[in-house]
Amino acid sequence: MTELERVPPGVDPTVPSSARVYDYLLGGKDHVAVDRAVAERLLAVAPETRMVARANRRFQVEAVRHLAQQGVRQFIDLGTGIPTSPSIHETVRSVNSSCRVVYVDYDPVVRLHAQVLLADSPGIASIQADLRRPADVLADPHVSDLIDFGRPVCVLLVGVLHYVMDEEDPEGIVAAFRERMAPGSHLALTHAMAESDPEAIAQLTKSTAGTPAQARFRTRREVLRLFDGFELIGPGLVPVQDWHLGEEPHIPLLDDMSRLRIEGGVGRLRA
Repeated sequence: MTELERVPPGVDPTVPSSARVYDYLLGGKDHVAVDRAVAERLLAVAPETRMVARANRRFQVEAVRHLAQQGVRQFIDLGTGIPTSPSIHETVRSVNSSCRVVYVDYDPVVRLHAQVLLADSPGIASIQADLRRPADVLADPHVSDLIDFGRPVCVLLVGVLHYVMDEEDPEGIVAAFRERMAPGSHLALTHAMAESDPEAIAQLTKSTAGTPAQARFRTRREVLRLFDGFELIGPGLVPVQDWHLGEEPHIPLLDDMSRLRIEGGVGRLRA
């Protein structure tokens, strides 16, 4: 998308979007100049950020594939972002075609893509909602129609909670879903870490202050609190490029010296 192209309804071309910045870093096409400017300023101080974004994406794919192999058949993706293949539903349905997926995002660009890609797709839904209001998400008829909270479900918060400020209560958001989840459910989460390079944090903070793309880099202790009530599986909370389950060889996309540090983990709900 260029400045000369039509901007989708509901999109302010002067305000960066976290979904569109992420799309740009992944090599997508659905972004405008303000999104590219944010991404390029971050790349100037942390050139490996593109690889971090790809590692974050790979974490998500590997996590949902593993959970589908373990018998989880329901997935709620909060803060979906602009669709990228392989998607969650493509991944989990390659394991079991009965898997159900609900995508949740408040960005109108994400909604437009979902309407096209998910048309006539039984068992898959996309809703435009704000994860900061979990009660609204849980009450949405698409969620109640597709998700049986009496059975295990995986809730994904991949690369999104660092856009939730402290006053918006990220722990409360997780808790709202945790309270509805049945035994055997899982939480998959990645987060930007305060242990990132200070210059990278400063640049991203300066570039996005006061916009929906502003980020709150949290400490390891703060991120682990988001997993309260869950027991981390596999390697625990680690840089996304190092997260791996299974016997197949794992080749990290980048080393542990990345200046933008994103860590991820998967937790199983404690009985």
